[in-house]
Amino acid sequence: MAERTLVTSALPYANGPIHLGHAVEYIQTDIYVRFLRSCGKDVVYFCADDTHGTPIELNAAKQGLKPEEFIARFQDEHQKDFHDLDVRFDYFHSTNSPENRHYAELIYGKLKEQGDIERRDIEQTYCEKDRRFLPDRFIKGTCPNCKATDQYGDACEKCGKAYSPTDLIEPRCALCGTPPVRKSSEHLFFKLSRHADFLQAQLKKPGFLHPGLAAQLQGFFEKGLADWDISRDGPYFGFAIPGETDKYFYVWLDAPIGYIATTEKWAKETGKAKSALDYWAKDSGARIVHFIGKDIVYFHALFWPAVLEVAGLHVPNEIKVHGHLTLNGEKMSKTRGNFVSARDYLKQLDPSYLRYFYAANLGSGVEDLDLNLKDFRLRVNGELVNNVGNLANRALSLLAGPLGGTLAPGRAEGAGRALVESVLARVPEVREAFEKLEYRNAIRVITDIASAANAFVQAQAPWALVKKDAEAARADLSDAADVVYLLGALLAPVTPRLSEKLFAQLGAQPLTFQALEGAKYPLLDRSRPIGTPEPLLPRLEEDRVNAILEAAIGAAAPAAEVKKAEGGAKEKKAEKKPAEAAPAPSAAPAAPAASGEIEYADFAKVVLKSGKVLAAEKVPKADKLLKLSVDVGEATGPRTIVSGIAEAFAPESLVGRNVVVVANLKPRSLKGIESRGMLLTAGPGGKDLSLLDPGNVPPGSDVK
Repeated sequence: MAERTLVTSALPYANGPIHLGHAVEYIQTDIYVRFLRSCGKDVVYFCADDTHGTPIELNAAKQGLKPEEFIARFQDEHQKDFHDLDVRFDYFHSTNSPENRHYAELIYGKLKEQGDIERRDIEQTYCEKDRRFLPDRFIKGTCPNCKATDQYGDACEKCGKAYSPTDLIEPRCALCGTPPVRKSSEHLFFKLSRHADFLQAQLKKPGFLHPGLAAQLQGFFEKGLADWDISRDGPYFGFAIPGETDKYFYVWLDAPIGYIATTEKWAKETGKAKSALDYWAKDSGARIVHFIGKDIVYFHALFWPAVLEVAGLHVPNEIKVHGHLTLNGEKMSKTRGNFVSARDYLKQLDPSYLRYFYAANLGSGVEDLDLNLKDFRLRVNGELVNNVGNLANRALSLLAGPLGGTLAPGRAEGAGRALVESVLARVPEVREAFEKLEYRNAIRVITDIASAANAFVQAQAPWALVKKDAEAARADLSDAADVVYLLGALLAPVTPRLSEKLFAQLGAQPLTFQALEGAKYPLLDRSRPIGTPEPLLPRLEEDRVNAILEAAIGAAAPAAEVKKAEGGAKEKKAEKKPAEAAPAPSAAPAAPAASGEIEYADFAKVVLKSGKVLAAEKVPKADKLLKLSVDVGEATGPRTIVSGIAEAFAPESLVGRNVVVVANLKPRSLKGIESRGMLLTAGPGGKDLSLLDPGNVPPGSDVK
């Protein structure tokens, strides 16, 4: 029987919207699941809203809602956000469910039977003003370990150490700021300390946890594992503990059980399994993989495996851990005005951009990822739009237009066949990178493949061949279309909607990693016509990218603070003046007319044409110059233009750009290269330049 894999992402708390930091994990996991499916693997992907705890109870009360109504609203919002980010779960459930109650009580009973539950009287923080015990997330103070301030009562966000709320230095109630008192209460503890040997052995299992994190967790063993308080005093929104009075399961007991409960709900509704135990029984033979953030490693790598082991259930095989997201180099927060929700992003931009950028920067380690908006824009434009998108547009537009949409048979030999066979040989590299969660390596190979195909098209110049030797052009473009088909398969886990467009434009069935095993040239069925080509994605423009911050900053922010420049610096807008403003009474006399005025007839001598940049490279020993190959719609092929824009644009960011060319400028030699034209730009120069864009018009169109 083929191995069955169950994959989960950490459960989002039903107390707020999904934000771009959350999206890192769900996109990372979704890419992995889509890749496994493309390989023909039997895989299911589950998640749920984490719904219990005091924060839910209190915030619901503030809004005049019952907790159940409050969490239902966020569950709807979360599912819509995930769907629009192209994240596809097999089932998305809630921890406030009959299935979760059943398994929480079942597991608690198993722990009790094994003698792993103990009663203890403990001192807790109690707010006399609010008349309630304060759970760990409702008390703040200074970390007893690293002395970081403003930390919660369960673990320090800075050093990662777990502790009790009573360990905090200078604690205060997070609700009202009043210093709490201590009050005794009887609680139930899971004897985590009894399972140190099991957990040590688990941490040594290959693939279970990143070695660096496993080493980091050794500090807990050196001091002795602390037993885990699994109960909370009422009032508390959660499941009452059977046989107890006014005691509830702590959210961290029933939250991970939500993975099992979601499996149970899916099994019941789909009939694809008898119950959750088809995956979660110890002898199920299934592979279980958790994706989590580095801030909850303790709970998932120590507490959760020990609970499952004592309950006689399946301990996860692998725990994949990622770092945090920063935005323009800063931690996201509402006070900084850079807290961007998934919905704020989706109102402005296609999710393919974000999914691609995350993949291009994600490895298997736990380092943080920075969403620098300038890097985001330049990288997506340079690699996804100008490289992959440009290849598809160049190849398919010519095939569908002058060549009637038909492909050429595969060739026995030649540069085109050699290209396709060489890029097929790189598929195992991409496959291995996805398997190891080294997504950035996969993206590197994918961009190499697209670049090689663009170089092939540039060298063959099919736009010039179309009128001279249509069949030769058709053969070259058909081989380029084979590479486009391959790119659709390789990018499908990362940018699924983009790949769907590619497959549709090729008129071909989706290509998978499984189908690529042993695949040979040609990849496409050359007897079938292609579909209708169209641009895959528009370029990311600076104002659209920066707009994702505007909702976070808020309309009331001062004008100078409304936007942050892409590198994190403040961006100032020029003040707009009335179009017909009259001079002020005290204004100085008007300046004389500018010298060097020309007649219209002189201006009419300048021929401006639209062009498309096909290739770009730096000019050796010239920091300011780029050598460009620009298609201006001429039968003789693209022009070589040397332009002084290297400080403002990376070469790769220009490929595929539409530009305005002074087409009748006398050729001149720059650094030994004959330049036949000039690009129109705006701005003071240096790094501050913008290229004039004529819009989506064919190369060679008149610009007037």
